[in-house]
Amino acid sequence: MFGPSPTTDPPLSCSVLLPGNMMEPLVDRPGPQIGRSSLGERMASCCSYRTLQAWLPILTWLPKYRLSWLQMDLIAGLTVGLTTVPQALAYAEVAGLPVQYGLYSAFMGGFIYTFLGTSKDVTLGPTAIMSLLCASYVGGDPVRAVLLSLICGTIQTAMALLRLGFLLDFISFPVIKGFTCAAAVTIGFGQVKNVLGLKDIPHEFFLQVYYTFYRIPETRIGDVVLGLLCLCLLVTLQWMKSTLEPPSEQNAFLTRAAHSLVWGIATVRNALVVVAATFVAFSWNAFGSPVFTITGKTSQGLPPFRAPPLFETTPNGTSISFGEIIEDFGGGLAVIPFMGVLESIAIAKAFASQNDYRINANQELFAIGLTNIMGSFVSAYPVTGSFGRTAVNSQTGVCTPAGGIVTGVVVLLSLAFLMPAFYYIPKASLAAVIICAVAPLVDYRVVMQFWRIRKLDLVPFLITFLLSFWEVQYGIVGGVVVSGLMLLYNVARPSIKVCDHGVLVMELDSGLSFPSTEYLNTVLYTQALQASPPRSVVLDCHHVNTVDYTVVNELRDLLRQFKLRGVGLIFSGLQYSVLEVLLAADLPDLRHTASVEAALTILSGSTQ
Repeated sequence: MFGPSPTTDPPLSCSVLLPGNMMEPLVDRPGPQIGRSSLGERMASCCSYRTLQAWLPILTWLPKYRLSWLQMDLIAGLTVGLTTVPQALAYAEVAGLPVQYGLYSAFMGGFIYTFLGTSKDVTLGPTAIMSLLCASYVGGDPVRAVLLSLICGTIQTAMALLRLGFLLDFISFPVIKGFTCAAAVTIGFGQVKNVLGLKDIPHEFFLQVYYTFYRIPETRIGDVVLGLLCLCLLVTLQWMKSTLEPPSEQNAFLTRAAHSLVWGIATVRNALVVVAATFVAFSWNAFGSPVFTITGKTSQGLPPFRAPPLFETTPNGTSISFGEIIEDFGGGLAVIPFMGVLESIAIAKAFASQNDYRINANQELFAIGLTNIMGSFVSAYPVTGSFGRTAVNSQTGVCTPAGGIVTGVVVLLSLAFLMPAFYYIPKASLAAVIICAVAPLVDYRVVMQFWRIRKLDLVPFLITFLLSFWEVQYGIVGGVVVSGLMLLYNVARPSIKVCDHGVLVMELDSGLSFPSTEYLNTVLYTQALQASPPRSVVLDCHHVNTVDYTVVNELRDLLRQFKLRGVGLIFSGLQYSVLEVLLAADLPDLRHTASVEAALTILSGSTQ
């Protein structure tokens, strides 16, 4: 990881994970020192270089940048750039916008994320999900699409400044795995149509499956052959790299050189396959035999840098105000920014887990938000993290977020000068790159792990996995909701261990809060108060670190009920903060001891 390591609010210290999984400590990060420092000291801390590092993660990894990383970042950035251009053109059509708007949206994220991002793998840009959501709310209107990018970015940046990134910590590991597996299957199968050379296939997953098989007779042989060759070559090179034994110092120079050559070719396999396929497609077209489906011609020219319009003028001269546009967006102002954040954070968490580093959710929020704000100045529509291109970036061996600069430059060059070069890229070759990149993310072994360790975690995993085939955003939201309900259930139904020592001893394993009061009341009534005869109880609270007013009010009633039945209720092991609350409530007949044994002694003596 190359920025602040925590996934929530900044801690007092942070670290940076360099390639090779080497964790190096960084300087302490400023934290709140309320009551221990003066206002001037706190202001000086807020303006320090350490705070600047917190907001600009590039300052943590750039001083440690190595020349060997540059080679890998260049290769990864170029490969992702070659993947981004045709995808951006396609996603613009999904959004119902002119194709150049896809490229306008594809380069700003690379530059912004290099400075602000905390994941080495994530690439920001247009995606299928955001494009479909935009199509639902902008109706193919470029002016509204650009304005939507500005508003989404403002909302996301506000979330980051208010430190609301902790909300995204409720995306549990089963949800991330369910999303990752479903998205990998969706993206991988979505490329089958390009391998087969099929056109006009619906984007909705189930329709896509149906029409892909239904239209197999329309398969283009050239695309199939080229796509399969690219797949075979990519798989072979990947296998060669994974089985390559590192040479020792005793090996001859030629042996070490051969090892380096094979390793280099295998590492740049994505770029090599795309370039080779492009050359093949160009050669066939030059001889008058266009047998491959290629990217085709696109518009040329850089977008102007200007403030996004806050109103719209229709062709008949009617002016639509900012307020009216906001009203037309309606629920999209909640759905699109939050889905963009959820998708990007889920992707970042998935690849951070896979590559052994951590991200900072608030910083990711800030990077996405600022990308959308600045993107609106170059006519971009809302963007988020791209699963497919992030997978390509990771598989190609990117070392730092600087690979995004190369990707951004490739997109800018393609807008300005290189459209003829991209014209001949076969879609089948790009499909092969993406399929090979996402295939390892279909982790079937995780199902067995959930089954062996905790079967209940299969519920959010399966709900996320299955709903994601309908709509990815529904899968993520469904998984988060189910995980949240499971979490709330544990809060409302804390585990209570009951032991009988002549007197009942009930041990609570967590804090007491208002959802759990009814359950605690029920257990005490059924086990003690309604027993014949009624039983005294020692409530072991050494795990309880918080109580609220609802709990205190319920305890007041319980103490009264125990007194009416002539039995005792004693609290043992109360932490100071909890005891302070109970004493402040002035509960009648409150008795507490430091240990369970002391409470048992008191109750045993009172029953004799």
